[in-house]
Amino acid sequence: MADAVNQQIVLKSRPVGEPQESDFALVESPIPQPGEGEVLNRTIYLSLDPYMRGRLSTNASYAASTQLNSVIVGETVSQVIQSHHPEFTPGDFVLSNHGWQTDAVAKGETLRKLDPNQAPLSYYLGVLGMPGLTAYAALLDIGQPKAGETVVISAASGAVGAVAGQIAKIKGARVVGIVGSDEKRDYIVKELGFDVGINRRTQEIAPALQEAAPDGIDVYFDNTAGEILEAVLQQINLGARIPLVGLISQYNASSPPPGPNLMPLLIKRALIKGFLVSDYQHRFPDFVRDVAGWLQSGQLKYKEDIVVGLENAPRAFIGLLRGENFGKLIVKVSQ
Repeated sequence: MADAVNQQIVLKSRPVGEPQESDFALVESPIPQPGEGEVLNRTIYLSLDPYMRGRLSTNASYAASTQLNSVIVGETVSQVIQSHHPEFTPGDFVLSNHGWQTDAVAKGETLRKLDPNQAPLSYYLGVLGMPGLTAYAALLDIGQPKAGETVVISAASGAVGAVAGQIAKIKGARVVGIVGSDEKRDYIVKELGFDVGINRRTQEIAPALQEAAPDGIDVYFDNTAGEILEAVLQQINLGARIPLVGLISQYNASSPPPGPNLMPLLIKRALIKGFLVSDYQHRFPDFVRDVAGWLQSGQLKYKEDIVVGLENAPRAFIGLLRGENFGKLIVKVSQ
């Protein structure tokens, strides 16, 4: 093997507010050896996603917290180096959950073999992976957009929002995207086909939404909560649906933020439903069929933001929570 050690990034201290690079540590350990039914994999790509911030805290959540001095969680695309499992041979590419490290051992049944001829390998961490399935299932199963309705997407240039907005357009909806820069606003409108873009840093959300959605809002795909949700609620239509997918605005908060006025939910008989992608694995075959087809036909476009080097993952992750990335954020760990 080219490397003599396994490099890992572990949680050194629990972040208070925004994570600092000092909360992480790069350590080395011997490369693990696979046992019976196990596979040794070398990480090629590591996905960085906002949900990881919640795993660094001890607050009650839908998943266990990362323990101090343990490897940070994360989905990976890896290549098989050694195999003691009949379904995998050295050279195979697999989707795994090895986290922030260069090498890892996994039981064969926890891995999914990937076809590098179907799509670029990194796509399986984005548009053809968990973020893509999140966009597909949350929008179609909870949001249920209909032709002619107005759909609003927050964090609209990100890995989830960009796909959700394009699917809404494919379904015939009018789509408004909320982003954090003029460059991202131009991208979602001119490249992805959104009808309107709003820059939350330079425009007041409420009046901008009133202008962008004069007939009200039927579906709000919520990646952020906070002030955007508060503004959206004032403009929802009768029977509006809100897939609650992310809480980016409060991931770094040290105390719970004040909540919005929920009276419009009552008056408008609206549906707001929390979404966890783990509940929608049964949709995976439909998702891959549809999204792969839309990619091939050009109806769906996809953008990546790739950072090179495992050692740069902490800094990139901090930037992700600030909205500095442009496209699906991925770390290229090895060739």
